[in-house]
Amino acid sequence: MSVEFIGYAAGRQASEIVAPEGPVIQPGYLREVARAHEAAGFDRVLIAQSASSPDGFVLADQVLAATERLGVLLAHRPGFVAPTQLARKFATLDAFHPGRIALHVITGGDDADQARDGDFTDKPTRYRRTDDFLSVVRKTWDSAEPFDHEGEFYQVRGARSDVRPDAGIPVYFGGASGDAIRVGAKHADVYAFWGEPLAGIAQRIEEVRTAAAPHGRTPAFSVSLRPIPAATEAEAWDRARDILRLTQDRVSEFKGVRDSTAAVGSQRLLEAAATGEVHDERLWTAVAKTTGAAGNSTALVGSYEQVADSLLDYLRLGVGTLLIRGFSPLADARDYGTLVRLVRERADAVTVGA
Repeated sequence: MSVEFIGYAAGRQASEIVAPEGPVIQPGYLREVARAHEAAGFDRVLIAQSASSPDGFVLADQVLAATERLGVLLAHRPGFVAPTQLARKFATLDAFHPGRIALHVITGGDDADQARDGDFTDKPTRYRRTDDFLSVVRKTWDSAEPFDHEGEFYQVRGARSDVRPDAGIPVYFGGASGDAIRVGAKHADVYAFWGEPLAGIAQRIEEVRTAAAPHGRTPAFSVSLRPIPAATEAEAWDRARDILRLTQDRVSEFKGVRDSTAAVGSQRLLEAAATGEVHDERLWTAVAKTTGAAGNSTALVGSYEQVADSLLDYLRLGVGTLLIRGFSPLADARDYGTLVRLVRERADAVTVGA
């Protein structure tokens, strides 16, 4: 089976164990980390969004211009840009870099961060707005003729776009709540999960498939993980313990900056952490527990071969995209080339459902 690998790119280097230094935008670093992912065999890099982060469209354009093949998964929160404008922005990037841009829809689980950009709606309202938003985006991309739309949040008359994607732009969707599944199953080409234990991912795949069926959709699936590989399992666990110590030393600097108390995905990771530090042999939850699971924070610890085998276990469940991000972003992007190669070499032998 085919497998897509997605990494992570930002304007400067930072993580749970790497304190950000220098300007928020460091063009040389952005180009270097993008090229490192391309050299390692990644298909795309994720560019995240928050109410304080740099403009993702500019970062995406810089990544695409600095590489030859690497794609970008650009996160976007509906509600701040009109859907017709958003559709044209993505279609314009696609025109310059055909087939290399994808949309990652993040409805927003942190009320305080939404409010920083002036949005005071509650989560159920935000998901209804996302549903309406994506309906208009799809129409803008697909309609050769002017169209009208009369929705709860968006109304347009005679909308049309001079620039439309020739081969379509993939829509990825993140969220773990019931509202998220209802909306994401209706619109997503790829539904994204954080790195839960295998049983949890199997459950969530079934939930999304069931919700997608009435819409005639069969989405693909993504899982986000933080691999910690090394030459031997013992060396990998030594590194994991160092990462946990450094995270604990710095946790007061970033814990609470993002409120994850209402995020169902974060709560699922914390529930897994409460029932055990290690699941499925090498899914390690200690960093998620330490940070409050405010993001992608579960790791796979072991030798390169062991971590590759664990990634293949997710493919057997029906996952086709692996979003892997390191704790030392640039060095790990380079190092993950070994995992990318090992998984791809073995993916053809994977039987989904085995």
